[in-house]
Order: sequence, then C-alpha cells, then structure tokens
Amino acid sequence: MNPGRQPLLHDAVVVLHAPTQAWSRPGGEMTAAIDGLFHGDRRFARGLRIEVDGEAPEAIGAAEHGPRTAVFDALVRGVDDASADPHVDLTREREVGDGTMRETITLASAAGHAVRATLRLRVEPDFRPLQDVKAGIGADADWKAVAQGRAIAVTTESASFTVESDAGEWTIGTEGPRLEWRLDVPPHHSATLTWTIAMHDRDLVVRSPSAPAHWHVRTAGLEPRLARWLDTALGDLDALRLALPDHPEDAFLAAGAPWFLTLFGRDSIWAARMLIPVDVSIAASTLRVLARLQGVRDDAETEEEPGKIPHELRAGALPVQSGAWALPPLYYGTVDATALWVCLLVDAWRAGMSIADVAELVPNLRAALRWIAGAATGDGFLSYFDRTGKGLSNQGWKDSGDSIQWRDGRLADGPIALCEAQGYAHEAAVGAADLLDALGEPGADEWRDWAARLRDRFNERFWVATPEGDYPAIALDRDGRAVDTLTSNIGHLLGTGILDPDAEARVSALLVGPSMASGYGVRTMSTGAAGYWPLSYHGGSAWAHDTAIIAHGMARSGNHREASTVVDNLLNAAEGFGFRMPELHAGYGTDERARPVPYPAACRPQAWSAAAAVTCRQIAEPAA
Repeated sequence: MNPGRQPLLHDAVVVLHAPTQAWSRPGGEMTAAIDGLFHGDRRFARGLRIEVDGEAPEAIGAAEHGPRTAVFDALVRGVDDASADPHVDLTREREVGDGTMRETITLASAAGHAVRATLRLRVEPDFRPLQDVKAGIGADADWKAVAQGRAIAVTTESASFTVESDAGEWTIGTEGPRLEWRLDVPPHHSATLTWTIAMHDRDLVVRSPSAPAHWHVRTAGLEPRLARWLDTALGDLDALRLALPDHPEDAFLAAGAPWFLTLFGRDSIWAARMLIPVDVSIAASTLRVLARLQGVRDDAETEEEPGKIPHELRAGALPVQSGAWALPPLYYGTVDATALWVCLLVDAWRAGMSIADVAELVPNLRAALRWIAGAATGDGFLSYFDRTGKGLSNQGWKDSGDSIQWRDGRLADGPIALCEAQGYAHEAAVGAADLLDALGEPGADEWRDWAARLRDRFNERFWVATPEGDYPAIALDRDGRAVDTLTSNIGHLLGTGILDPDAEARVSALLVGPSMASGYGVRTMSTGAAGYWPLSYHGGSAWAHDTAIIAHGMARSGNHREASTVVDNLLNAAEGFGFRMPELHAGYGTDERARPVPYPAACRPQAWSAAAAVTCRQIAEPAA
C-alpha cells in the first residue's frame, strides 16, 4: 500500500447492495488499498484472507452474477494429487445485502484420495471513514472483540459487526476474528461452509428503500450490445437505490461506488431524469427527497441559500485538500442542481407524474425559481464562487480544480458562469412556465420573459471564434471574458432552447469531429487544447453520462445522424468494459487503442453511467 495515494479501482471486483459494498481482488481476497467491506461511509473490514493448510488458494476466475453476487474459483494445489490436471477446487460465492455479506465456501475434490486439510479464514477489522480510505490516510480504529456463542462481535464506539458460521470454530486473534474449519472430504465429494458478517452503524444517514424497483424493460429485439448493456445497467441501478431513514418509501439513486454511495443532488437528478422513459416513480421520489433538503437560509459555510438544492449528503464532514479543511455533512456547493431539479419536475410531469404529487411541489418549484433568478444577478448569468475558500472551487459537474481552462492551458479565474448552467436555467424557466400554466398557477409569462432575456444575453456573450470553429465558450470568467476551450459542456446546451437550430447543428458537428469524438464517447476537452490529456479527469477523458446527455440533446434538436454516431461510440465502450460502464474512461481514440482504456480510479457502477443505457435505448428506438 502507498499511504497518501488514492486507491485504484480498475482491476477490483465489487459486489454491492447500497449502502453496502464489498471490494476485493479477482480471487476474492481483500488485500489491496481499496479492498474491504463497506457500509455507508465506513469501511468495517479491510482484510479477508483464506488459507488451506497454510497456503493461499490460487485464483483462476471470477464471475459476477448481477451486482449483488460474485463467484470466485481457485485451485488448492497443496492438498491435490501429483497429476497434471487440477483435482481440488475451492469456490467462494459472495452475496451482499443491506448491511450484510454472506459467503458460501465449497471445497470440491475429484481426487482419488480423501482430502484432509484445515481451512483458516481471517477477517481484519478497520472501521476507517470512507474518505480516509480514498485519501490513503488514517489508521484503523480501536476495536474490541467478544465471543458470543458460535459468533464473534467486534465493536467500536459507534459501529460494530458480528461474524458467525454454520461450521468451523471462531476465535479471536490479534488481527481480528479467525475461523478454523477442519475438512475431511472423501474422494469425489465436497464440503461446504457458510459464514456471514452483519454490520451496524449508528451514524448511518442513508438506508435501503422499503419497496422494490418498479422498472421492467423489454430488451428482446434490441441491438445485442445495447440489450446486454441495458440488462447490466438496470441491475446496477437497482443495487444503487437508497432512501433516507425518515422516508424509506422515497427511493433515489446513489451516485456511485465506492466513494459516492450517497445522495448527490446533480447525479441523482440526472440518473432519475434518464430513467423517466422506464420509470417515472424514481423521478418523483428523488424530487421529494431533495425538496425536503432544499435550502431555507443563507449560510456561507454550507453554501445553503433559500431555494437551493443540495450537492451532497454525508454521515460526517468530508475532508478535502488532503485534510486541510472539510466540507460539511450537508453541502450545497453546486450551481446547477437547482435548475436541474426544476427540469426533472417538468419532465416527470410531462411523463405522467401524478398531478397531485406535482402540485405538492409547487412551493419548492417557486423557491427554486427564485434562487435561479437570484443567482443570475450582476451580468445576468448563473455563476458560482466559493465564498469561504473551504468548499469546491468548481461547482458544475466538472468540479475538479483544473476543469475550467483556456485553450492555452491557463486556469480561468472565478466567479465562473458555466455555459451549461445557463442552458439548464433557460430550459427550467420555460418548462416551469408551461407547468404553472397547466396547473392554473400565476407567473408563467414572467418566467418565459426571463428565459428569453437570458437566451439573448447568452448568444451575445458566450460565442467564441477559434481555429477549431465557432462555438459557445465553456464559461465566462470573473472579468466576463469567454473562456475559449472547446469542451463537451456545449453538448449540454442542445435541446435546452438556448441555441437556435443552426447553432445546434454546428455544435453537433463539432462534437462528432476528430478532436472531440474518441470512438468510445465524446471527450471532455478537445485534443486541440493545450490542457488536453486522455487520462485527465475532466480535461480529455470520456464520461458515459456526459456523452449520453449530448446524444439526447442531438436527438432533441433534430440532429439524429450525429446522435446515432454518439450512441454507437458508447456501445463500443460498453462492450469493451463488459457492459458495466465505469464513471469515466480514458479519452484515447480507436486509432490509438483497440479497446477503451479504463481511467484507473473510476468508480463503478456509477448511476448516471448506468442510466446512460436507457438514454441510448430511447435514441435507438424512440417508440420502444
């Protein structure tokens, strides 16, 4: 392990049922920096090892059976015979539930002699906060273990877990609970043991929903790659469903595993919005969850403001900048989630959300609109600036510190007015006006006029001319200058109504051009920019959700050929990743790499990456 380094994820196996997740090596062992058993914002166990007669089994394969179950196969050559073919196999079937993990261990023998051996399993407690694991810092929490009959209970001040099994004997070692199982397997027979671990955390702020998912999607007849991706994606989305403890009936989608297995305003909204064609109920419940947390006061520390939709929810403060400071547990530092909440409400209403349920959210809608108008003061554009210096320096979906760059690689100075935030605000205002009219509520014309003025200002101020063409800038900087880098952000403008049809056609053409289209998705930044790097988080990589939003915008604006091209690129990527799309991948082109290259620290599954499959289905078969 390398203290201080974020763990890499690309070669790990994950099994999850939010808010619980288990990460391991392909052989099932938990030995690497990311590995362990997590529940909520805590890693309960960091190590899990098996030995048979003092030797570690040799892994030969792993198979994931949906998001919650994986099977690991290994050879146990220390107790095998001397022939060339392996005859003794150890299989571990791992299943994760809400706060639990169960493993069934089977030693199967085809040998002509009895296999007598001792299997030892070790569980190493941790109880470290999730963000310490991510940062590669911190030490194991103090814990104590107590025997409880055939089980062992391991406890700290606020969290605990219990291990038990149907065979073998548990003892307490210096590293944690140990299970010893003495085996006597006759020729051509097998022996099986099942053990479980159950976790409890009194600080947990999320839980599994009380009701199952409602979606059911036909995949028969779809393009084969799309069908496989959609099937995998819907299983992952089901496993990512969460709720808040006081309203377990209202599900939302966690952003992703391992670091974002909680409520994120922007991520949960986008994922729910993409899922509307197959399930409007997840949109309705996501709207209610976020409405309950909508800002009611002005607080610089949390960035809460009246009407504002939050960015993220955690069990405790979230360390940033190597622990120099921390984001508060409920943090509102996002410029776009409020307008996107309005867009989700309008989309859900148009898709059939109950009028009564929509009407209940009208006060929240009006509060959100007031915030949007208030955030667009000064030069008339929605902008952000970290007021305390202790929050996120960038507050759009590209929230890394270097994401807003000029073409020559210089970072733009804030306050920053992102192009897509203006597009979302325009779409939100126009859609809200339609909704208010439909409900017989006053104020619709006011918001249509506001949107029209924003549209005029945008088209006057945001367009830039560069060697790559004319297009909207990624943002305006603190001096009102248009930051001239060609980025994927402009694709989010398509279909919002803030561009005219000719401009949408030109933007669509640029995004399928050689500097932006990798063949596996749209790059976040053009290869013509000085800051481009295919392994940059927001400066050249490709994101499935970003690319799907662009494809959907192309289709909405009538640029169907470009939309189909982008969908095909995403299918290329999905196939390369075994149809479980990661959070992002490297922006190498098909001429550079024959397969998509993982971004090694990318989360997976990620809700909006999985939901992108539904968007692609909608584009490929709009009547399905």
